[in-house]
Amino acid sequence: MKIIIAGAGAVGTHLAKLLSREKQDIILMDDNEERLSTLSSNFDLMTVVASPTSIKGLKEVRASEADLFIAVTPDESRNMTACMLATNLGAQKTVARIDNYEYLLPKNKEFFQKLGVDSLIYPEMLAAKEIVSAVRMSWVRQWWEFCGGALVLIGTKMREKAEILNIPLHKLGGPELPYHLVAIKRGSETRIPRGDDSIQLNDIVYFTTTRKYVPYIRKIAGKEEYADTRNVMIMGGSRIAVRTAQYVPDYMQVKIIENDLNRCNRLTELLDDRTMIINGDGRDMDLLVEEGLRNTEAFVALTDNSETNILACLAAKRMGVSKTVAEVENIDYIGMAESLDIGAVINKKMIAAGHIYQMMLDADVSNVKSLTFANADVAEFTVKEGSRITRHPVKELGLPKGTTIGGLIRNGEGVVVTGNTLIRPGDHVVVFCLSMMIKKIEKFFS
Repeated sequence: MKIIIAGAGAVGTHLAKLLSREKQDIILMDDNEERLSTLSSNFDLMTVVASPTSIKGLKEVRASEADLFIAVTPDESRNMTACMLATNLGAQKTVARIDNYEYLLPKNKEFFQKLGVDSLIYPEMLAAKEIVSAVRMSWVRQWWEFCGGALVLIGTKMREKAEILNIPLHKLGGPELPYHLVAIKRGSETRIPRGDDSIQLNDIVYFTTTRKYVPYIRKIAGKEEYADTRNVMIMGGSRIAVRTAQYVPDYMQVKIIENDLNRCNRLTELLDDRTMIINGDGRDMDLLVEEGLRNTEAFVALTDNSETNILACLAAKRMGVSKTVAEVENIDYIGMAESLDIGAVINKKMIAAGHIYQMMLDADVSNVKSLTFANADVAEFTVKEGSRITRHPVKELGLPKGTTIGGLIRNGEGVVVTGNTLIRPGDHVVVFCLSMMIKKIEKFFS
């Protein structure tokens, strides 16, 4: 598959590295030679110094032969223009990174497709939705719903009160268990568990279950005493902060602490009265305490500095805040953030890459999610008539090592999968796999 990525910024570079491991034919183009200088020697991809809005530059990278053209420069208008030009030169499919929510409205989809922009991606909006999912329940590290919540993926950290510590998984129960334990993150290693594995203190454990049994997962994880989130404090008035404040449920109260007075005035214009805007330095713990940090269930650090966000979440944890979320855009810091036990981590590069990645797949995939801490991916496949996955019970399918089926949705109902489950055409199947293995599992569904 020939893929051209226009823009060697944070998102483009991460995506190029990710896709180069898949042995795809990757060309990364940018008009800034310095951004490209270290990439081609370290990764299996080609770099070209050219403007993505130059017809000459697009011809140089042979955009006419591209199966997928992805424009992810920081400039929305350049991305749109690049996609239009690439389509007219013959690119099969185009994706543009945007900053305007209005463009994503369903009524505008056909308009942009006629212009030559097949798909739009707004990383800040995707990140905001992840944050809202993370803070909605203070005891959950990651929460993801499939088919409107018929099936739920829950990632939560095991503390001393967990009921399932140090017990071999085959002793926890048989096929009647109302959940499927799909992965365990221990230290820097993520594993798909087997029957003789056991859950240890401080593991991050990923369960799939139906909404009905979420309280049961909460009980066995020992998290019943965690307070439900009512108050959210956000440090930094970024675009992600604005979207987060707009997406939180009505019963939550939000405070945004922003140092820049002009930005505070702009936030006041953008957000309604249920969001309180406070002009001040979010690193000032006295200010945060004065504004009610000790009575806040969730603290979200969204400044443009990863180190500041990590340290702020650490401080909030020590003040007794049960749920903290840090935006960490430096991927090298994500492991450190986990070892410091700061809570959930948001990285918009990884979120955006996951959404773009699903466009490469031949099977019918409606969702792909990269799990920030776990070095793993979750994908939701729709089963086609005659596909390989329907021919045998799950235990006889010979799924690749490092993958597991977490559950399925059949006729709108969530079902926990066992080895004896026979998957049918039309089912929505949730697959959990270690990073970079989605292409291997894809052939079972196409």
